[in-house]
Amino acid sequence: MTYTQTNDPVIREHVQAWQNLNVDQQLALFWFIYKEIGRSITPAAPGASTASSEIAEGLFNQVKELSHEQQLQVQRDLINKVDSLISREYGSLGDTTKLLFWYLLSQGMDNGSIIPIPDDYQLSSESKALFGRIQGLEFEQQITLFRDYVSPMGTEPKPGAEI
Repeated sequence: MTYTQTNDPVIREHVQAWQNLNVDQQLALFWFIYKEIGRSITPAAPGASTASSEIAEGLFNQVKELSHEQQLQVQRDLINKVDSLISREYGSLGDTTKLLFWYLLSQGMDNGSIIPIPDDYQLSSESKALFGRIQGLEFEQQITLFRDYVSPMGTEPKPGAEI
């Protein structure tokens, strides 16, 4: 598991604010970010040279095969660091591959293969405020923020669980 949090205090503040939201608000915020500013961000995830797309796709496919309720629970479990097979597999990924995995989940939500956010869902006031601050960040800061947000999720892999 590779995880290095940036020393940038602005990014750290944004990550902390995001993590202070409840789990469903965190997931919704990620979805809204993908929908609103994802068009500029998404090329960075799949095109990143250090991302292992086959591994990210393999983990995504495991989630895709689950029922919608189970898919939602997997996402919640990753954020809450619940010890499960998928969480340990996720924990063994590199940071950029983790970011690619979440990008694939967002695409799956878009095409209906992953449980979508309800059409009438409204971001909380805290989430809206954070969303606005994230939109104001430079592109590279946004990528660093997303990487720092997704990297500590999941659990430590157990011996023999390497992908």
